[in-house]
Amino acid sequence: MNTQRHEDIAILGGGLAGLTLALQLRQRLPAAGITVLEKRRHPVPVAAHKVGESSVEIAANYFDTVLGLGEHMAACQLKKFGFRFFFSDGRSDIDAVTELGASRYLATPSYQIDRGIFENYLAERAAACGVRFIDDCAVQELTTGSGGEPHRIAYTRNASEPEILSTRWLVDASGRAGLLKRKFGLAETNAHNANAAWFRIASRINVDDWSANEAWHGLCEPPARWLSTNHLCGDGYWVWLIPLSSGSHSVGIVADERTHPFETINSLERSLDWLRVHQPRLALELEGKRGLVQDFIAFRRFSYGCRKLFSGDRWAITGDAGLFLDPFYSPGGDFIAISNTYVTDLVARELAGEPCGPRAAICERFLRTFYESMLTLYVDQYGIFGDPQVLPIKVLWDYTYYWGVLCQIFFQRRLTDLAALTALRLELTGAMSLNDAMQLFLRQWSGRSRRENRPIMLDQASLGWFVELNRGLRDPLDDEAFRQRIRETTAQFAALAEQIVRRACEECPGLDATAVRALLPGPAAASVDSMLFAAA
Repeated sequence: MNTQRHEDIAILGGGLAGLTLALQLRQRLPAAGITVLEKRRHPVPVAAHKVGESSVEIAANYFDTVLGLGEHMAACQLKKFGFRFFFSDGRSDIDAVTELGASRYLATPSYQIDRGIFENYLAERAAACGVRFIDDCAVQELTTGSGGEPHRIAYTRNASEPEILSTRWLVDASGRAGLLKRKFGLAETNAHNANAAWFRIASRINVDDWSANEAWHGLCEPPARWLSTNHLCGDGYWVWLIPLSSGSHSVGIVADERTHPFETINSLERSLDWLRVHQPRLALELEGKRGLVQDFIAFRRFSYGCRKLFSGDRWAITGDAGLFLDPFYSPGGDFIAISNTYVTDLVARELAGEPCGPRAAICERFLRTFYESMLTLYVDQYGIFGDPQVLPIKVLWDYTYYWGVLCQIFFQRRLTDLAALTALRLELTGAMSLNDAMQLFLRQWSGRSRRENRPIMLDQASLGWFVELNRGLRDPLDDEAFRQRIRETTAQFAALAEQIVRRACEECPGLDATAVRALLPGPAAASVDSMLFAAA
């Protein structure tokens, strides 16, 4: 074995998390030595590569603005037409079921990302800015140092003799392989028991072609629902349809184990059989296209946690190597953006001479709080997914929490402003507590709702306050304006809770809203249901 070199930072994994971290570190530390070790050989194949194609606002802003990749996103990926939901279980007439989505693009963009195209580009860009990128290599041994001792990585490439890389900072971005998680025994389960199966097909799946109804087509401008992340929803499950710029389409089934056991979807043939029962229009689209399927994979109980992510001993875990919630709302890219930002801040401060232990503990606490608050959106909530009356309200609520709290912090670059977050502790913890109570209330409401599936589009773009909340993410705010924005959005959150409870109790007298109402400051100033869908 020969010690090849010493680096300031070594990143295990050259996928989305590792490569974006390398670029962010290079921006912050132009002179630092950075090496990325990637198991796969580059270039990776387009389309049939990795799951995680849909991005939402935090990840999109991280890619196009924080990392400066806007030109690539616009030219080489697809601009997403938001999320869209159809309550189409057992139905082929998609134009005659309840649809939830925006009739037009909102101001703050998001993207459908072909991971193969993107990761190839990221690797090239990282190498161009001086990051040492080593592909087709296998890590043989990790020795972590404590105190001031370096970490050591033994790896092989092209079946050659092992080489040794020593590094001051070690970051695990190895995805589900979880190299440091396994080494330190940090794996942690959570209460969310759901499974997923997905595949990509070398053909466009255009939901707009599923109806000849011109009035239905005219509800959207542009009339291009296929550019949305389309959710085909039913009791205990949802199916995703995500277009890729390569011309392929991603199809995924995500289901609660209690309603749709893993064994019903854990092979391609079983998934296709399952779709024939639950989403017959999609199944019809796929008939005769077996030869166009590019890949298939299934995960049992895909959601998990991690007991430690940032260490005072100069190691960190980011991306799927640490935490994973659920593909619903596509939070994976968001948590890469958040954890990478914390890692970059910790590394830069430590390399400048600041002890990292105390700050690592604080960053860990904030990231874990974000994870736990988002987890409540999923745990025991899949029973709502087949409810055309309650799921649209839940989605409205969840978006408001996301745009009004977490997005504000990220877009205003306050993630690492620990003083600002601490000063807003009461507002932030209040919003979290209200969200927890509302998730339980929504579940109770769905248990008694009529689940009426009307042929109507619930247009998010018709809600002026909701459109403005999205647009306002792009506002530049100084310290005082940021504090005021958080106070306004958390007050708006409380007003929405009041109106949801009011409507639910009118429709289903006897619902227990005590826990939610105990957290509200008083009756909402807005008129009854002025924040909700008029037709919901």
